[in-house]
Amino acid sequence: MESSDASEQTIQVPGEESNPTLSEERWTEIHFNWGGKPYKVDVADSDRLFDLKTAIYNLTKVPSERQKILGFVKGKLPPDQTRIQPTKIDCASSELFIVPTKRFTLIGTPEGDEIKDPSQLESLPDVVNDLDVDFSENLVASNRYQHDARNIRKIYEATKNLQVNIIHPLHQGKKLLVLDIDYTILDTKPLTSGSLPPAECARPGLHEFLEAIYPFYDICIWSQTSWIWLETKLVELGMVGSQRSYQISFVLDKTCMFTVFTERDNKPWTHSVKALQIIWNHFPQFNATNTIHVDDLSRNFALNPKEGLKISAFKNAHTPEAAADRELKKLAHYMIHIAGVSDFTTLSHKNWKNTVKLLAGP
Repeated sequence: MESSDASEQTIQVPGEESNPTLSEERWTEIHFNWGGKPYKVDVADSDRLFDLKTAIYNLTKVPSERQKILGFVKGKLPPDQTRIQPTKIDCASSELFIVPTKRFTLIGTPEGDEIKDPSQLESLPDVVNDLDVDFSENLVASNRYQHDARNIRKIYEATKNLQVNIIHPLHQGKKLLVLDIDYTILDTKPLTSGSLPPAECARPGLHEFLEAIYPFYDICIWSQTSWIWLETKLVELGMVGSQRSYQISFVLDKTCMFTVFTERDNKPWTHSVKALQIIWNHFPQFNATNTIHVDDLSRNFALNPKEGLKISAFKNAHTPEAAADRELKKLAHYMIHIAGVSDFTTLSHKNWKNTVKLLAGP
């Protein structure tokens, strides 16, 4: 979903002209009034109520939790995952659908531009990992995600909106590591609270790991936080701006992620994803054959389950158990071992630790 007043983008997404899903999307212009002024948004048949609220926020800066939408449907608004069908198409799906009016009224106060303490930022990642799901165990669900018209469009939109800042030039022939930060290579909680120095929040062996794999991989950091906070973390950890024998090639933040909708335990479930296709569209030298994504949350692999490698979450950095953590040392061993494989799609990263045990011998 985009504002109908949005300016034209010039980035050409590879294959967009021949993508039937994108070309078949039907759009309807919907108008609303807010603060005595008219606004308009374009709604696609594959959009959900969540997307409408996001578009409203982009235009008005009224957060979704403050949005009171009057006259959009009869009665109470349905859940955010409900699909909007402005053109009334037949659907055999069991999902909920609504056919809205094409004009409504918005009531809500926009958020201020005040500067917040980093520890209070809403963009900080989840501390709890209780709602994770392994999509390598459910390829049917992942396949449904990948072929969902809305998700395909979200990848297209994210690709066009992304402007990558290359920190260090990419190298011909190297593979790509997409690396998460929070609870993957550092304990976020004491870093945001200031209870521990940054160096003590880092997972043991962080710099040694990056130095070991750097001859074989270009490194992309992708974090579910805002850029201003992400930049602070990288500097404090000494990953950028310091003299190291490795270099970070580029960094992506939460703006490159988008929300997907599915079910978990037969209940509606919403979470964000890191779609590797967005990177591949910008850098065609990378694809499923030479990319590995390391993260502590399997749900981030929803659109690329075979490229994902789950690492155990790193928490409680102040404890002896955390100080004894050797996860990154093992991971370096594994990634160097597979660096010579020409096609990563022939591998299964799920049992990577067993591979490391075999390499270590009896």
